[in-house]
Amino acid sequence: MDVKQRQQLKKFIRQLQLIRGRHTELVSVYVPAGYDLNKIIQHLQAEQGTASNIKDKTTRGHVIDSLEKMIRHLRLFKRTPENGLAVFAGNISEREGQARLEVFSIEPPKPLKTRVYRCDQTFQIDLLQEMLEVTDVYGLIVIDRREGNVGLLKGTAIIELVGFTSDVPGKTTKGGQSQQRYARIREGAAKEFFKKVGDAANKEFLEIKTNLKGILVGGPGPTKEEFLSGQYLNNELKLKVVAVKDLGYTGDFGLQELVEKSQEALAKESISEEKKIMNGFLEVLGKESNKAAYGIKEVEYALDLGAVDILLISEEFNEEITETLIEKAEASGAKVHIISVETREGAQLRDIGGVAAILRYAIS
Repeated sequence: MDVKQRQQLKKFIRQLQLIRGRHTELVSVYVPAGYDLNKIIQHLQAEQGTASNIKDKTTRGHVIDSLEKMIRHLRLFKRTPENGLAVFAGNISEREGQARLEVFSIEPPKPLKTRVYRCDQTFQIDLLQEMLEVTDVYGLIVIDRREGNVGLLKGTAIIELVGFTSDVPGKTTKGGQSQQRYARIREGAAKEFFKKVGDAANKEFLEIKTNLKGILVGGPGPTKEEFLSGQYLNNELKLKVVAVKDLGYTGDFGLQELVEKSQEALAKESISEEKKIMNGFLEVLGKESNKAAYGIKEVEYALDLGAVDILLISEEFNEEITETLIEKAEASGAKVHIISVETREGAQLRDIGGVAAILRYAIS
């Protein structure tokens, strides 16, 4: 799914989310890829007959008319689009007693596999929303003898799932048998702590193992190696460990640092790409400021000149302006990247106005 497709799908979903029926009169139909459209039309015609049994006259009329409008819309297609088709119809009027029947349709960016017919007070948009979700994730484990954290890297979002503080006592200065006994107590407490962190990681990661692309492990000192060499992490999950990194922190900072130090392992992932693009912009801004632009006025000016090479837009930027900027960028052959706010670099883009550009040539 490219940037434009993703933006179009998000806009389409938001449009449908705002519509509410007064009764179960909003019709949602999903046509799977490769499915015969004529069979869908026949089904909708049969549903018109069923709808004639609806007791409420107004609702009955809205459903029958919505189905008719949808049938006419489907007849405009010679065949089912490559990825299938999602079609929605209903009364979208906000005024009681007035009807304004509309039909909406989209060929989704990914193939539809499920056939759906539903009549409800809201449009059924779950299947479209699922297409926007990131399915591939990385597991994160940060550990030392004081603290342990288990999290996920999902797209560009770093999510802490659970955190633990250990009961492992500090080192003692006592000698002799007291020191040996104290060392055994420390080792016992450490093993209990490792087991607690391992159990949490096993529980969280095994539930999503089909989507788990890899596991990153890090922490200060040798504790992470002790943890991995023991029997704390499930053997199936151990095989998914793709990076082990020395860190200066645990906790939330540790999870961030682990991801930042694992860029080689994450080279093909969106978070790495975002960081690389944003760091490239910041480098140009620092060294050749007249070959970089940020803020809507400067970026629009550069787009109008055809000077933009790479356009960066925050995912939280104004939706309508985003569409206009993408159209201008495509017209001049500029690359477009939508940047999340989950990373530090993405937050920086948001804070400098939400839009920036690397230019092909310097402008004043």
